[in-house]
Amino acid sequence: MSGTTRTSADLDPRRRRTLYRAWHRGIREMDLIMGRFADAEIGSLSEADLSAFEGLIEVPDRDLFRWLTGEAPVPENYDTPVYRRLKAFHKHDAPIHS
Repeated sequence: MSGTTRTSADLDPRRRRTLYRAWHRGIREMDLIMGRFADAEIGSLSEADLSAFEGLIEVPDRDLFRWLTGEAPVPENYDTPVYRRLKAFHKHDAPIHS
């Protein structure tokens, strides 16, 4: 996947900016994690949830990746409903390739 599959035409400027930032984090793995979630959820996030997601975008890639993979505990101030939605969005209970 090379990037977003969602159009931003129906989004307000803040959501457009957040969608772009989710897809342009730095390391490709985090682009895919944050970008795919943003593609699916950006239009339905409340203003409070959008603020929480923007806060996650500010977290360094290495730290956020470690939290999502369980390598490090999630700091309490980042363990929000949006973080849990992000983590659940990428959870796989079976092998990805069968």
